[in-house]
Amino acid sequence: MKGHIRERSPGRWAIILDLRDPETGERRRKWHSFAGTKREAQRECARLIAEMDSGAYLEPAKATVAEFLERWLDHMRSQVAPRSHERYTEIARKNLTPLLGQAALTKLRPEQISTAYAKALTSGRRNGKGGLAPRTVHHMHRILRQALEQAVRWRLLNHNPADLVKPPKVERQAMKAFDAAETARLLAHFQPTRMFTPVLLGVTCGLRRGEVTALTWGAVDLEKGQLSIATSSEQTRSGVRLKETKNGRARVVALPSLAVDELRRHRVAQAEELLLVGVKITQATHVFAQADGSPVQPNSLTHEFVRILAQAKDLPRVRFHDLRHSHATHLLAGGVHPKIAQERLGHSSVGITLDLYSHVLPGMQADAAAKVDVALREAIERNAR
Repeated sequence: MKGHIRERSPGRWAIILDLRDPETGERRRKWHSFAGTKREAQRECARLIAEMDSGAYLEPAKATVAEFLERWLDHMRSQVAPRSHERYTEIARKNLTPLLGQAALTKLRPEQISTAYAKALTSGRRNGKGGLAPRTVHHMHRILRQALEQAVRWRLLNHNPADLVKPPKVERQAMKAFDAAETARLLAHFQPTRMFTPVLLGVTCGLRRGEVTALTWGAVDLEKGQLSIATSSEQTRSGVRLKETKNGRARVVALPSLAVDELRRHRVAQAEELLLVGVKITQATHVFAQADGSPVQPNSLTHEFVRILAQAKDLPRVRFHDLRHSHATHLLAGGVHPKIAQERLGHSSVGITLDLYSHVLPGMQADAAAKVDVALREAIERNAR
């Protein structure tokens, strides 16, 4: 297939594609308008030709939202992690397409999107029993907005109609955190189980679930008392894969002596267990592993944590991730500088740490005021003598 560009006015171009009717063989032309530089117009022409040749081309005036979303999902496959792509696909196909899929892409209006969100909130469940949670509809909006922004970049739309739509307000869920007494009971409850080491790393180091299941002995330095956290494991429908940590940065986490002692004990016990099946422990062995040395899947860790916790009568029901919240709360409540807490937790900025754990700050403020008060009073009394 061939194509060329023609300047209509400064900065505005016509992209002309030469086509042949597949049935009659007659030559015809398809025209596209484009605004930009000559080089950008040439690139757009080449892109359209490639899409025509591959069969991925969408006629802007005829394409539906459903057709466009499928094209966008295919584009995003190489742009995001597999688990994220699975989530995008699920929301696009199960939530967005049933509500907006039949609409023409170029005629999609903000009021249509708002109406779809309202319907999702009242009757959006696929079983017909009630609506979706505001958080789910908020995710729908984020994905639709991102997809339509790509449509703008692809020159399929002049503007993004989702930009003018306000998604439902989502109340931030209260974080659950164990206090010191509950943490002690938690550790005592898990101590006889294989889950003790992961739980201990959660409450004393703030590791994420995927960071625990990806941790190998090569990343553990018991002499220096520290962990090197550079990878995380992610569970998808096709299996488990290793990826970078959430913010893409490696970090070093200092171990409290309690964790060092447990990791020493655990390594000896694990080495003895592996020898029974003829496996030698190495730097590549996962710290938290199955009896044959194979890594534990993230979902399996969650399942075991929930199962064992349910047997405790005196502990609240929490997620494994809440152990990380407990650790962060203990750090800040104990007077650790937020910057140090941010580095330890692996947040991309101290602002995220402060935003997530602002509920701890009022107590810190009162403590700081009390310390200033004591210092000033002592100085005033000395000066009065």
